[in-house]
Amino acid sequence: MKTVRLIHRWTGGLIGLLLALLGLTGTLLLHEDAFLRATVPHAADAQRQDAAALGAAATRIFAAKDRPRSIVLASQRLGLHKLAYKGEHAAYADQDGAIVQSWTSNWARPEVWLFDFHHHLFNGDTGEVVGGIAGLAGLGFVATGLWLWWPTRRMFHVRPWPRMMKRAAIVHHHRDLGALVAPLLILSLTTGAAMDLKWFSDAIRAPFSSAATMKAALAPPKIKGGKLAGDLDWTAVIAQAQARYPGAEIRTIGLPAKPGGLISVRLRQQAEWLPNGRTMAWFDPATGRMVADRDAQALPLGSRIANLDYPLHAAKVGGLPYRLVMTASGLTLTLLGTLAVVTFWGNPTGSLKRRKRAVKAAPVAMRRVDSQSPHIVR
Repeated sequence: MKTVRLIHRWTGGLIGLLLALLGLTGTLLLHEDAFLRATVPHAADAQRQDAAALGAAATRIFAAKDRPRSIVLASQRLGLHKLAYKGEHAAYADQDGAIVQSWTSNWARPEVWLFDFHHHLFNGDTGEVVGGIAGLAGLGFVATGLWLWWPTRRMFHVRPWPRMMKRAAIVHHHRDLGALVAPLLILSLTTGAAMDLKWFSDAIRAPFSSAATMKAALAPPKIKGGKLAGDLDWTAVIAQAQARYPGAEIRTIGLPAKPGGLISVRLRQQAEWLPNGRTMAWFDPATGRMVADRDAQALPLGSRIANLDYPLHAAKVGGLPYRLVMTASGLTLTLLGTLAVVTFWGNPTGSLKRRKRAVKAAPVAMRRVDSQSPHIVR
């Protein structure tokens, strides 16, 4: 128990602040669409999914002199198309294809730099790996916390805030609140680490599908496309995708990343939880003819389970009730991480010294009671 307590305290002291910041930024990102609807013109417009409207918008957007690489189309919760160019250049467009807002730096939009921090720690792929490792450490933090809480479970109290700002009260509050939200923290930390660390994702899906099987199933088609036509009929492209998957929502359109590449259209079928889906259709850029497709519902079981990570992590399913539950989870992680850092760095070894002094000074009878009922000593 002493070793577990030491590991728990040092883990909290070393990564508590990072976990707190990840919890806070993640909580804010849960409500990104609501923020955009309140601050950006046309963000509250009703979604349009007919091929004619989508085709006309795509034609206008891709005909511009500064042509984006991809479009994330408007959804039921956000009535704007999001355009991605090179580097940090991006823009919002209304559903007619007119640019509403444009920026060339992530710092120009609060939701963009919050996303960059939460997913990449402002450091690209390296930050993503660090965030994934922090998630795994957070899982260890939860596991050791539950281990330490178990002997004191009979004194469990639910409090949103410590009874008083003294170390004993803070520790008691930290322990009970952490135990209460542990299932949600495990869900958030596991899905976050799985999205950031491929080896971890492969490991937890291994009982269902091998890494090689999942990789092969997600590989793009080995088909060479022609040169992108200047007068491509985008309405016909979208209509083909809708005809192949009736009832599916067209979610993204991507131009070829390099010569010989294909146009990619991503769809979300009704059974898919992932906001942008994993169903794919590929088209020859020269002719607009569909040359390949992939049904997300036919992917290996491990891949279909992996596709649940993001919607569960970011509350993209379950509507407002689940979003509020995950909001409470994120705020709790922020509070637990912050108080862990405050209590630890306020005196990282003081509590241990105080306990030793108290045990040494206590009468023999009290030490006997302590040994018989360790859960009453906090």
